[in-house]
Amino acid sequence: MPELAVVSLSGGLDSCVAAAVAKTEGYELALLHADYGQLTEARERQAFQDIADFYAVPVHRRLAISFENLRKIGGSALTDSSIALPEGDLDRTGIPSSYVPFRNAHLLSTAVSWAEVLGAAAIFVGFVEEDSSGYPDCRESFLQSFEQTANLGTRPETRLRFFAPLIHSSKSQIVRRGLELGAPLRLSWSCYRNEELACGTCDSCLLRLRGFKQAGAVDPIPYTHEQMN
Repeated sequence: MPELAVVSLSGGLDSCVAAAVAKTEGYELALLHADYGQLTEARERQAFQDIADFYAVPVHRRLAISFENLRKIGGSALTDSSIALPEGDLDRTGIPSSYVPFRNAHLLSTAVSWAEVLGAAAIFVGFVEEDSSGYPDCRESFLQSFEQTANLGTRPETRLRFFAPLIHSSKSQIVRRGLELGAPLRLSWSCYRNEELACGTCDSCLLRLRGFKQAGAVDPIPYTHEQMN
């Protein structure tokens, strides 16, 4: 019987490909999604459900949770309307205002709890270290430390393996891998700002568009400016 993997699925490009990797490696999927008051919350949740439908994941192995506390805490342009979301700048240094403080620790903690209940063997995340926006909670060292903490804090028979199969990939490599695996990239959503047409100007859109261009492929999602494709 195939082992079960909990996949943290935001609905974005990276997590979509991470789910495809887990499926290709023979795992049955349990998909976890978090709403935290982000600007494109409804659109990301739709992407989550669409990707889950594509992989025929049963309803009882789909979990959408609310991290309302992250919206209340604020401190990010994605959750606090008083903080402006800047135009994208792929040459920007430092941690951008779109960083949600310690968000991935909340995601991983929830994934561990659910994995223990389900008897899952692995947790997959779409963390990207080399070609991301510089978020500190996407680093490989952070994930490794969390794996150790998770296995210290769960039942002795719970032995979870954490995988970030894209951690050292560029966005173009992620696009190519997704295409090779037949991942439903058309169903994913990456824009930080808009829910109907991707803005094409935020950091996430710029990274995604550059990745498709460098991969020699056309991004299948709609943008406000057709020339962005």
